[in-house]
Order: sequence, then structure tokens, then C-alpha cells
Amino acid sequence: MGRRAGLNDRAGCARSTSLPSRFRHRGPIGPRDPDREVGQNDDVDDQQLVAALRAGDESAFRDVVTGYQASMLRLASFHTSTRAVAEEVVQETWLAVIKGLDNFEGRSSFKTWVFAILANRARSRGTRERRSVPFSSLEADEVTPGVPGARFRPPSDRWPGHWSDPPTPWSDVPADRLEGEETRALIFDALRSLPPQQREVMALRDVEGWSAEEVCSLLQISDGNQRVLLHRARGKVRSVLEQSLKGAEVS
Repeated sequence: MGRRAGLNDRAGCARSTSLPSRFRHRGPIGPRDPDREVGQNDDVDDQQLVAALRAGDESAFRDVVTGYQASMLRLASFHTSTRAVAEEVVQETWLAVIKGLDNFEGRSSFKTWVFAILANRARSRGTRERRSVPFSSLEADEVTPGVPGARFRPPSDRWPGHWSDPPTPWSDVPADRLEGEETRALIFDALRSLPPQQREVMALRDVEGWSAEEVCSLLQISDGNQRVLLHRARGKVRSVLEQSLKGAEVS
């Protein structure tokens, strides 16, 4: 997608998934190099961070909330019907994190653990809000190709599998149209309409900037499955944009 800022603006807050570099631990944790940023997947940092939180370090907790809150709210928003419900899910997640600190065993990064709690709660809330949608229909939609097969040449063609109706280039679309509020809203709504797994993978990879490894760890899926889900999700969102941007090229 390549234009993350618009989606972040749509969620109403700036992207920030990392702990601030000013983060400091207190008490028995000991000093740390002020020039070294806290790494989300660094075992030592996670141990120090969890120890500080277990010790009741309010400053540490405040910095963690500051670092994760925006991303958590965006991810929850992709599952829930309203921002208010998403905010409730995030609040419930923080309560669960506080209560479950003693159970954190470090098998994954602290960030992955927090977001796993959030994802489970957001999915549950979203499922309750969509009771009328048959699960079988959602399951079938997960395996629907991101691009209709009719847009490719048939096996009998000289160039089987090649594009017969290639994607429309956007190089001639005015920048203000590509980056405008209408397009950002369209992308956000298209993401929300994706099947659950595709929505989560694309939101984490293309909106939050997570690595493939982090996404696989959080969602407990293989790298191959992650790639397929991301490809299908991007294809569907691009198709929506293609329809919207038709005729928007500079004449």
C-alpha cells in the first residue's frame, strides 16, 4: 500500500508502536544506557520492563500505554462497530494485562503478549456484534482470491496465468486524490470489510508496520499462510481503490 499516514489519521492518532526512548526503570531494575532505545523483541528489555511493571512502577506503565495505545485502538477498530466499543476493548485489555503480569512467561515478546490479549478480546466483541452473519460465509471468504480469476488468461491461452485485465496504474492520478480524506476513508472501510484473518494481517503489516515474523507470532500462523492472507487482502483493497479511482487520471 505504501501510504500508511492516511490510515493512521483516519484512526485519529499518530502511529506509535514502540516505547519512547525516554523510558526509564526505577527501583531494583538498575540504570540503562540512555542512548539505547527499548527494543520490542529484545529479551533483556522485556525482562526489565515486566519487572518494572510488576514492581508497580507507574511511570513505566504510563510509558507503555503511551507507546501502545494508538496501535491498539486502531487494531480494535477493525473488529468493532464503533470507536467507543474499540476504546472499551482497549481498556479491558489493559486491565487484563495488569491482572496477568505475574503469568507472563516470556515465551513471546511483551508486545506480542499484549496484542494477543487485545486481538482475542476484539475478535470476541466483533463476533458478538455480528451474530447474524453465518460463520461458514466468513470461512469461505477467507479463501476467496484477492483478484478475480477472470482477469487472468486461461490455461488454453498462449500466456496462461498472465494478466488479461491488468491493474490500472495510478501514476497519473493526482496526488491530492490519492492522499485525500475520501481515499483514506475508502481504504479504512475496505480493510474493515475484509475477512477477519485477512483484515488482521493487512492491518498489522501495512498500517502498524509489523514484520512478518511478529505477525506470525501473534496470530499463530505460518509464514506461508501469512503471505497468502496478505496477498489476498491487498488484492481486495486494491480492487476497491481501482473502482474508485477510475477516471481520476490527469487528462
